Amino acid sequence: MEQKHTLSVLVENHAGVLSRVAGLFSRRGFNIDSLAVGETTNPGISRITIVVKGDDYIVDQVSKQLNKLVDVIKIKIFKASEYVGRELVLIKVNAPAASRAEVMQLVDIFRANIVDVSTQTLTVEISADQEKISALMSLLDHFGILEVVRTGMIAIERGSAADHIL
Repeated sequence: MEQKHTLSVLVENHAGVLSRVAGLFSRRGFNIDSLAVGETTNPGISRITIVVKGDDYIVDQVSKQLNKLVDVIKIKIFKASEYVGRELVLIKVNAPAASRAEVMQLVDIFRANIVDVSTQTLTVEISADQEKISALMSLLDHFGILEVVRTGMIAIERGSAADHIL
């Protein structure tokens, strides 16, 4: 059965690594739903969080292929209950004076922030899981969403487990 899988990939932090990782997916015809990259506490290592849609066989194949790349240090395939995942989203929504208070109330209910205001729009920032983001966007759609920018999901393992190589 096809579902979304979240992978955490630790890689050497130098030029061309992200290109090789992304190229592996495209050469094999696998689509990346989300990709986020950032340096870890060790400046020589970056963490790539990848969300890919597919069955267990596809994810197993992706993992095996990633392990063949020289710059890959460690791969972790998260199960849904094993990680905390968040995405940062900026949403520019139509909010003239007549509807501004209602939009602001929704933003407050979702514990989001207003980061820019103009005479006709509000720009909302939310950091949350995909379900909460979808729920807010569904409600804001009524007012007219003008633009959306998303970071892609980042994830970290729950509890005291940690990557000790960092």
